[in-house]
Amino acid sequence: MEGKKASEGKKIKMESYKKIINFFDKFEDRVRGQLSRFPILYTFIGGIAIVLFWRGVWHTADILQAQGGILGWLFYEPINMLIVLVILLATGLFVSYFIGDTILMSGLKGEKKATERTEREIKEEEKQIQEEEVQIKQEQKELKEIKASISDMKAEVDEIKEIVENVENQHHK
Repeated sequence: MEGKKASEGKKIKMESYKKIINFFDKFEDRVRGQLSRFPILYTFIGGIAIVLFWRGVWHTADILQAQGGILGWLFYEPINMLIVLVILLATGLFVSYFIGDTILMSGLKGEKKATERTEREIKEEEKQIQEEEVQIKQEQKELKEIKASISDMKAEVDEIKEIVENVENQHHK
């Protein structure tokens, strides 16, 4: 009986947890949607929030260090740096943050740095970019033609709709 109650308690906790996560997920989507219309304001709000978050983390670590004892030892800077280094290395965040994913991936793929690329490789890449730009312009032209066709069709549908409405009105008189 107690096992069943414990299971129900866990189920209720999980449902509550999911509701909270769902609420904040939808809330974030709405806020981002509104702020994305004002990118400069969005940047200031985000920047200030990030700085204040890390300021809070920093001061919390200072407070915990000032407590002394095991917390003082854990948050003593050299010890703390070693603990954090192990955590960052274990999670893979150390390398990706300090080197960057792009540099890391190019190294794994065996790609050359821009300074090591030959003039021929650069010209080939420029040619490929130009070809892609031509293709994009062609697709933009086709898209405009499609939009024009849709606009014409909409006008025709509106005319047909008007004719049908007129015929219906004459039959109802």
